[in-house]
Amino acid sequence: MSKLEVNTIEPQCGTTLTLGASGDTITLASGASQSGFGRTGTVNWDTTPKTATFTAVSGDGFFCNTTSSAFTCNLPAGSAGAIVSLADYAGTWDSNNLTVSPNGSQKIGGQNADVILSTEGQSVTFVYVDDTQGWLNVQDSTSNERGNAFITATGGTITTDGNDKIHTFTGPGTFQVTKVACCAANNLISYVVIAGGGSGMSKNSRNPTVNERYGNGGGGAGGFREVKSPSTPYTASPLDGYPSAPNRVTVTATSYPITVGAGGTAVPIPSTDSSGPNGTNSVFSTITAAGGGGGGYGSPSTYSTAGDPGGNGGGGGAGPPSEAGGNGNTPPTTPAQGQNGGPGTSTADTGAGGGGGAGAVGGTGTGQPSPRASAGGPGGAGVTTNITGSPVTYSGGGGGGVGYGGEPGAGAATQGAGGSGGGGAGGKPTADAGTNGTDNTGGGGGGAGGSNPCVANNGSGGNGGSGIVIIRYKFQ
Repeated sequence: MSKLEVNTIEPQCGTTLTLGASGDTITLASGASQSGFGRTGTVNWDTTPKTATFTAVSGDGFFCNTTSSAFTCNLPAGSAGAIVSLADYAGTWDSNNLTVSPNGSQKIGGQNADVILSTEGQSVTFVYVDDTQGWLNVQDSTSNERGNAFITATGGTITTDGNDKIHTFTGPGTFQVTKVACCAANNLISYVVIAGGGSGMSKNSRNPTVNERYGNGGGGAGGFREVKSPSTPYTASPLDGYPSAPNRVTVTATSYPITVGAGGTAVPIPSTDSSGPNGTNSVFSTITAAGGGGGGYGSPSTYSTAGDPGGNGGGGGAGPPSEAGGNGNTPPTTPAQGQNGGPGTSTADTGAGGGGGAGAVGGTGTGQPSPRASAGGPGGAGVTTNITGSPVTYSGGGGGGVGYGGEPGAGAATQGAGGSGGGGAGGKPTADAGTNGTDNTGGGGGGAGGSNPCVANNGSGGNGGSGIVIIRYKFQ
């Protein structure tokens, strides 16, 4: 290798001096520095992240990692042309700020004061201009171009379970996704959507002049829909709809309005209604859970009615004639969002059918002519999911009401129990009113009992319980 030692190189003619040929690389020896060329507005980046307070060096850039705590960058003593760049290493300046402090009495932007950098993903470049303005920020990027490993979102009541976040909506709201994950699998979220439960039917509603010795149908539970994403480990219900692609929701960075269905409100006494009101639908994205069907009316005449269809069907009223329970899974989904309500019976002083639950059909009302022992059908059982981090049962059907005349020798009358998962119990002659379904479970209301003689304003069906929407995703 040839070696040339000189103190000065000057052009032979003109004022242009060329070093090397096109395509060559001119390299300064290790540890050497240049002067006289001036800066191009760039810095040499120190690729070892700073994690605690430090003093910057002019001409260098620094990656500042505030993941563990906030700290300070002390600027060097400035002279005209000095330059320092800083960048948010981990995207944490919004939670743990970086403070930039001038040297002694020098200034930043004309003020002898610290500057707080608090924008996620920010990078800045300061150049020292003069003693009047001091350091000026000549480049400021507030865009975060890093890939997001996980979803960032707001809305509802937010809790965590392991590496997952859970957003729970017990009323209307918005699930706002502000960032999506760079990994597509993490954008497929888990959810439970449950509609409002149907109302149990009230007694003494269609024909108040007759002896109301017949039970009224329990309300069907609100429809239950669930998908468990593979990226969120928990124990789902048996109704996990993940295998059916239309059930899956992959979110984007947008707003998702949430509708939480109300439970059906029992009909007043007296009334000419033929069944209790249905619950209302709950909605998230493309997923709708249908409100539970209302219970049917029990009567010793042709006024008795069937339960209404819905996410889960309402129980049929006691007859004669015997009345069928309403159809569940209406409209149909795969897997089924609910079950049918149970039928009432036509034997004297009989029980009405229980409302359907997400995990089982409503029970059948029973009765016998002697010794006139009868029972309302139990509400269908709900289903259990651990989407919130703990096992909770939802969408239980309302129990059917029962009635008898109170004659000597009459047997015991047993009201239908509410289905597990918030279903209300049916009424019996000594306590005609049905029990309300539990709010935020989608439980069906219990049907009113019946007695002889009629007891005005003491035979209301139970209201259906309101629904709920729960969303779960991986956040770390």
